[in-house]
Amino acid sequence: MDVLDAMARRRSLRRYSGESVPQALLDRILEAGLRSASGRSRRPWELIVVRDRAMLDELAECREQGAGMLTGADAAIVVVADPTLADTWVEDCSIVMANMQLEAAASGVGSCWIQGRLRQAADGRSTHEFVANLLKVPAPYQLEAILSLGMPGAEAPRRPFDEALLGKVHWETF
Repeated sequence: MDVLDAMARRRSLRRYSGESVPQALLDRILEAGLRSASGRSRRPWELIVVRDRAMLDELAECREQGAGMLTGADAAIVVVADPTLADTWVEDCSIVMANMQLEAAASGVGSCWIQGRLRQAADGRSTHEFVANLLKVPAPYQLEAILSLGMPGAEAPRRPFDEALLGKVHWETF
């Protein structure tokens, strides 16, 4: 499968079959993240893999809304970064997340991006504070996002290309 096929196949899946994500596929998804480009190749990010059922259920409370799918996920990859290493840490983490989502789609694994930065947890703390406390993330690391992973219950159809998006392309000037 080429990159455009993976992009067309990628969906935000919030329901999973309950089947385990094979370790070999999880390793490929992690490799896609680790191969990501970063500003000045500083790689300020760290990836925390969570597979423990109780921990995933607790992690589902990291947002007021939008993280509930973790209760049905087989795994989550939490992406944090040290902002003192690169002023591009947000962008760098976003590249990691996008690459992992594309590899998940190419491998037949369902995924959903859960935004963490600048969000609130169900208990009123920031999502960062909630996750940092739960997963023992040391300062100065900051949370960017969490990738929820699970085997899809049904295959999502390929998304057709929306030709109207070509209107967002400008040549030479805006």
